[in-house]
Amino acid sequence: MAIIASAQALRIIITVARAKIVALLLGPAGIGLLSLLTNLREIAGMAAGLGMSGSGVRELAGAKDSPEGQSRVRRVLLGALFTQGAIAMLVIWFLREQLAVWILDDAKHATDVGLVGVGVLLFLLATSQTTLFQGLRRIGDLGKVTVWSTLIGTAGGLLAVIMADQAGLVWLILLPPVFSILFGFVYIRRLPKPVPVQMSLRDIWRVWLPMTRLGVVFMVGSFAMFGTLLLVRSKITQDMSLEDAGYFAAAWSVGTVYIGFLLQAMGADYFPRLTEIVREREKAVQLMNDQLQLALALGGPLILSLIGCAPWLISLLYSSEFGEAVTILQWQMFGNVLKLATWSLGFVFIAAGQPRVSLTTTLIFNAIFLLLVWYGLSEFGLKVTGIAFVIAQTVDFFVVTLLARKLHRFKWQKLTLVLFCLHAALAGGLLVFAPEFPLIGGILSLVLGFATGFVGVHIVLEKIGSHGRLVTKVATIYRKLGWPVD
Repeated sequence: MAIIASAQALRIIITVARAKIVALLLGPAGIGLLSLLTNLREIAGMAAGLGMSGSGVRELAGAKDSPEGQSRVRRVLLGALFTQGAIAMLVIWFLREQLAVWILDDAKHATDVGLVGVGVLLFLLATSQTTLFQGLRRIGDLGKVTVWSTLIGTAGGLLAVIMADQAGLVWLILLPPVFSILFGFVYIRRLPKPVPVQMSLRDIWRVWLPMTRLGVVFMVGSFAMFGTLLLVRSKITQDMSLEDAGYFAAAWSVGTVYIGFLLQAMGADYFPRLTEIVREREKAVQLMNDQLQLALALGGPLILSLIGCAPWLISLLYSSEFGEAVTILQWQMFGNVLKLATWSLGFVFIAAGQPRVSLTTTLIFNAIFLLLVWYGLSEFGLKVTGIAFVIAQTVDFFVVTLLARKLHRFKWQKLTLVLFCLHAALAGGLLVFAPEFPLIGGILSLVLGFATGFVGVHIVLEKIGSHGRLVTKVATIYRKLGWPVD
């Protein structure tokens, strides 16, 4: 968890720096164009990959005691992702003009859209390597490849933007996977060599089909999210402007990246643990409550701080031109209180082998969000994207909670309910107060964030116990303040 969190933290810093530089060089229009091209690459990569990054990890881990089995999976994984990526690249290139008109309402970006297809192939080749590292539990190698490829690829892409203006944006999509492949090759050479195996077309099919069956279910859920974002950004671009799409992209990035970093770090440990005990109802419910408490204790203070500090944060990360993004971000951060709870509960469906239930809840959220934005944009303007996020997240929260209760007998513990209600109430109050009184709201949000964070860290220490040098030092502070960790 620590390695993944550290790598993701560095990625976020690099991503934030990239957004800041692009915003200063090209303004909201540049951010809007980059977000649309990136979104297209994500969707195409998701579709062409067929979810094999997730299922491939499982197959590699399951064959850890069989060198021949691992060799078969490695061979099929690389071959399949290369073939699927090449097909996606060709499709995007031949449809580049139609895609440019559909997504950007302008055929002049057709070449950029076509080059995104090359980015899809490169991304899937890089994915075959990172999946291998994760499946073989080479987390250190995975972290190094992730950080170095992001750093050098982003630096090269920004240099292209400086030299070629908007025409250089596509290099921010192409170069990171190129360097991921190069660095990945270096670390793969250090792995034990795969056992030579002979595979017929039937053997390849037998390895490929199970990975695809499992991966497709998860792929559809991710595809729905990326597809929804692409449709929303296209709608904003066509009905309003590319600058407005940039405002939405800026708010969405800040509202999801920081919370996503926390969730991804926690999920690396939570998912396998829950999978092991999901059939033992009492233990599973206890673990779900523990995870809810940790998510709210660590994420809640961050949300409270960001609501009040949104104006200064947007200006710092982007520029003063992005003022329209502030209101969207504040609404999204309020909705993220619900997201923290929904995320913690939603894992139980995947752990229990019920991916269709998880997919259904994902589709419900995306359908509501898309419909509200689609029909509310002309009436309420860009602000509707934030309001729609809260409404969709509220419905998703209640659906997931009811299903978790019905299918897995989930019950809220007192501490869980107190933390949820506390952060929801404080976030709602700041959402009303901060826009009217920005300066006072910013100060108040920091005070509330610090106070709830102080309590939250104490809760976390009680959950994980006083072990480790850093944990011991922090526990000592609470003891000196008269609130020892039990």
